Formats: sequence, C-alpha cells, structure tokens
Amino acid sequence: MMKFSTWLGYSALVMAIAWGGCSLAPQELKQEEAKANEVGKAYEKPVGERKLPELAAEPTWREVLQRAFLANGDLEAAYWEWRAAIERVDMAAAYPNSNISVGYSYMFSAEKIKTWDRQTVAVGFDPAMNLKLPQKVQQSGKVAFDQAQAAGLRFESAKFDLQKKVLTAWLDFALMAEQVRIAKENAALLKSVSTLASDRVKAGAPQQDLLKAQTDYRLAENQVGNMEAELGQMRAMLNGMLARPGDAVLNPPRELPEGRAIPDDAKLIAMGVDRNPALGALAKDVQGRTDALKLAKMAYLPDINPTFSFTGSVAQVAGAAVMLPTTIPMIEGQIKEARMMMQASEAMVRQSKSDRAGQFVATLVALRNAERQRDVFAEIIMPKSKQVWTSSRQAYTAGQISYSELVDTQRTLLDVRRLVAEVRIEREKRLAELETLAGVDVETLKPAATEPTTKPGQ
Repeated sequence: MMKFSTWLGYSALVMAIAWGGCSLAPQELKQEEAKANEVGKAYEKPVGERKLPELAAEPTWREVLQRAFLANGDLEAAYWEWRAAIERVDMAAAYPNSNISVGYSYMFSAEKIKTWDRQTVAVGFDPAMNLKLPQKVQQSGKVAFDQAQAAGLRFESAKFDLQKKVLTAWLDFALMAEQVRIAKENAALLKSVSTLASDRVKAGAPQQDLLKAQTDYRLAENQVGNMEAELGQMRAMLNGMLARPGDAVLNPPRELPEGRAIPDDAKLIAMGVDRNPALGALAKDVQGRTDALKLAKMAYLPDINPTFSFTGSVAQVAGAAVMLPTTIPMIEGQIKEARMMMQASEAMVRQSKSDRAGQFVATLVALRNAERQRDVFAEIIMPKSKQVWTSSRQAYTAGQISYSELVDTQRTLLDVRRLVAEVRIEREKRLAELETLAGVDVETLKPAATEPTTKPGQ
C-alpha cells in the first residue's frame, strides 16, 4: 500500500506540473489586461474607502467631468463587465478542459496473489466531459477574447456618453446663469426707465407710461425669481450626477465658457466615426461570431479521451476513447445559426455606421451654423442694438419717442444677448456630441489655425 500511495502522490504532482495553469488564450490578452488594469486604478479600492476629488465652489468643466468619471456607477459597472469578460478568456482557453479522473480498485480472491498485484489504478479524464482537441480550445479562447475586446470598447463608449451627458448639463447650467444675469440687468434697466417715466409724468407726460413701466419692472423681478429657482433645480440635478448632496455649493461660471478650438472640417470628416467605440464594439461582435462559426465547424472533428491503467505488476494498459461526431443535424444547425448571427451582426454594423456617419455630418453642420450665428450676432447685430438702445433712451428722456418704442428697443437688445449666449452654448453642445460620435477628445487633436473665437460678453 505504501508503494501505491507514493505512486499516487508522484502522479498527482506530475499531472499538476504538466497541466496546471495551462491556457491557450491569444497572446494579445496580456495587452488587454494591462489596458484594463491601467484604466481600473480608480476602482481598486472598495467604494467605502475611495475619496472623490473635492470641487471648488466655482469649478471648471474639466474638474466637474473628472469627478463624474470617478463617481458614476454605470461607468464603473461597464468597467467590471469588461474585466469579467477578460477573465472568461482564460476560462474558455483552459487546457485540458476536462478534469483528470483517478480510479482505484482492489481485487479480493482466495488465490495467492501479492497485495500489489490485487490493486488496479486507472487514470483518465472525466467521462462526463470530453477532452477537446487543443485547436478547439484555442478557438474558444479567440471567441471569448473578441467578446472581451468588445466589452472594453463598450466601456469606452459609456465614458463618452457620460462625458456628453455631464458637459451638456454643465453647459445648460452656465447658460441659465447667463440668462439670470441678463434678466437682472433687464430688471435694473426697467427700474431706471420707471424712474425716467416718473420724472416725465411730473413734467406732464401721460400717467399710463409710469404704470406700464412699474408693471414691467415687477414682472421682470418675478421672472428673475423664477429663473433663479430653475437654476437651483439644475444645480441639484448636476450635484446628483457628481454623487454630491443636492444642496452642495456649486456655482456656475461667472461668464460663459470660452469656445474650445477644433480642427478644420476636412480633418473632422476624415476622422468621422471610424474611431467610434460603439461601432468598434459591434465590429468585435462580428469578429467574435466569425470565430464562433469556425468553432462550430470544428464540431466535425472527433474528441479523444486517453486512458491509462495498471494492475500491480501484472498488466499495464493504455487506450483511448474516440468520441465520433454522430449528431450531424445538431452540428449543421449550430453552423447555420452561427452563420446567420454573423450576417445579422454585419448588417447591424453596416447600418449603424451609415446612421452615425449621417449624424456626424449633420452635427458638424449644426456646429458650424452655430458659429456663424455667433459671429453675426456678436460682431454685427449686438453693436447696432446697443447703439439703437442708447439713442432711444436719450430720445425718450427728451420726450421724442413713446415708452412703447423705448421698451421695444430694450427687448431687442436683450433678445440679441440671449441669442448670442444660446448659440455659443449650442456650439459647445454639438462639439460634445461630435466627440461622442468620433470617440475622441477634441483636445487631443490639432485645432485649425483660423478657428474664430468670441470673447465672453461680446
């Protein structure tokens, strides 16, 4: 019995060395793991031990975006799904794919047989799981690796989707703050006009001008209050995106943010949607289904389960069980299914690429149109509106025009200021959308040398 125990121990050691930790995964898996490890440094600590960066009372959009990346649960979930997909590659490519089975039997007999010769040891693979051919396991690893790469691209796509969402919310917040400032200036102007109307009434002007001026002033004050309440709601929603209490201090920028410089149209269109991570994930799905089709075709190859046994010093037997692929209809069905799924994925990629290409060009047109409007309103219409307002106020003070004419010029000036703010913010929103469609941060690209800029307050 001692000999058997020693042999069993040595056998287990040899098999562990020969088979343990063997993986037929693609060599590129290590690069994918390194990439995931680098991205996942922010998620290494448990949630309760992480410390999110504190925000200043008046943060920049970059600081807001950085905190959103670290605080967002959906983005983190996409990362862990990526890591899980990476771990599944080694699972699919592990070889041998079947456990080793060790059997032992002892023969009871009245014959005078040595104890050692009464013992039979059989070593083979688990009969419930066929030992696959190495090329089948290797192909399974390729399919799993395609899925892992697709998961990584979906994480990147989730990052750009979050970036667009947060930037849009921040830009809306900044726009509302600008509109509040304009509304306050409007209320101040109306208060000043009310004073002028009062002086004119004392000089014999109609009483109704004063009543209109006072009513307009009170309405303007009420509008300021409503807009400030809406600004508070937007602050609470933005704080929620950043995993902060809804009433946490978060002040909007004191002026509209500068427009970010971007490359010329030729470079943007050339970039197009080829780098879009969502499309990249679909392409990896296609590759995965192509590899799955190859794997399905390998089902025609038989599997072989080797066995070895010996009975003491009496007999030593080596053999193999060949698993013939007799379920032909099932194999053919699996091949057809894999082919149909591959064609479906190819059609989806083709349509998605076409849709996104059209959306990319449409968004670029909208961005350039917003730039055109910004320049026209800021450089031409705004200065003229200011001149008209100044001359109208002087004319009203001199009694040359009516109160209604003065108010019309004031409203025109305010409308132009609002439009300038809106088209500037619209331009930045469209830029965030282009980044999502292209899957690239615009700061990493070389901007156009002639990119027009508009200073805040123009």
